Amino acid sequence: MREEIIVSGRMNHLIDPQLHIWNWQIPLYLFLGGLAAGILFFAALYTIMHKEKEYPTAVRLAPFITPVLLALGLLALFIDLHHKLYFWRLYTTLRLQSPMSWGAWTLMIVTPLSLIWCALNIKYLFPRWDWKYKWLFQLEAFFRKQQLPLAWLMLISSLILGVYTGILLSAFNARPLWNTSILGPLFLTSGLSTGAAAIVLMSKNAAERMTFARIDLMLIGIELFLIIHMFMGFLASTQVHIDAASLFLGGPYTVPFWLFVVTLGLAIPALLEILEIRKFYMPPFIAPILVIIGGLIFRFIMVYAGQASRWLY
Repeated sequence: MREEIIVSGRMNHLIDPQLHIWNWQIPLYLFLGGLAAGILFFAALYTIMHKEKEYPTAVRLAPFITPVLLALGLLALFIDLHHKLYFWRLYTTLRLQSPMSWGAWTLMIVTPLSLIWCALNIKYLFPRWDWKYKWLFQLEAFFRKQQLPLAWLMLISSLILGVYTGILLSAFNARPLWNTSILGPLFLTSGLSTGAAAIVLMSKNAAERMTFARIDLMLIGIELFLIIHMFMGFLASTQVHIDAASLFLGGPYTVPFWLFVVTLGLAIPALLEILEIRKFYMPPFIAPILVIIGGLIFRFIMVYAGQASRWLY
C-alpha cells in the first residue's frame, strides 16, 4: 500500500476538492485508456471470429492509433504524479486489492500488445514495407503464428483496462458519487462505445460503418440504462448519495451533464445512427464525433463532480 501512496502522489488530491479541483490529467487518462481499450477489444474480437477481411478498419487500421493513445494517457498520468521518480515501485509488487496495481500491470501488458498488433498489420498500411533485419522477419513470423492466442490475451486485457478506468474512481470510497459498483461497467461501456465510434470515423467501408453504427447504438442504450440505474441507486440510498445525485438533478452539473453527455453525446448520436440504419442519408462523421466528445466530457464531469461530493461529518 505504501508504494501506491508514494506513486499516486498528486492523484490523492482527487479526494480533496479544495486541493485539486481543476485536475485534467486523470479524466484525460481515463478517456484515452477507455478509447484504446474499446478499439483493441473489437480488433481482438473480430480476429477471433476470423472476420479480418470483413472489418479491416477494426482489425488492422484502427489499432494503429492505440499505442499513441496509451502513450498520451500514460504521459498525462505521469504529469499528475507528485513523486515521479518513484513510479517504478508500482511494478515491484502486484496487489490484488489495489486498483492502481491492476491498472499498472494491465497497461504493462496492453501497451506492448498494441505495438505487436501494429507490427503484424503494418503491411496493410504500407504494402511495400520490408523488415531491414532478419531477426525482425523471424520475430514477425513467430507472433503471426501466435496471433489467435495474442488476440485472446488482448481481448481479456482490454476488457480489464476498460473496467479499470471506472474502478480507479470507485476505489475512492471517500467520495459518495464514485462509491458505486456501476462505475466500472459504465466506463467500460463508454470506452467500447467511443472505440466503435472511432472505427466508424476511420472506416471507408459502408458495410463496416453500418455494423459498428449498430454496435454503437446498442452500447449507447446500455450506457443510458447504466446511468439511469446509477441515479436510481443513489436516490434509494443514504442521504450523502442522494446529495451526490442532486449534483446532476438541479445542482451545478445538471446542465453540462444532461446537455453535453446525455443529449449531445448519447441521445442525438443514437438518433442519427437510427436514421442512418433506416437508409436516411446522414453525414457519417457527425455521430461518432459527438460520441467521442461526449465520452471525454463524461469523464471530466464525473471526476470533477466526484470531488464535490462528500460524506457528512
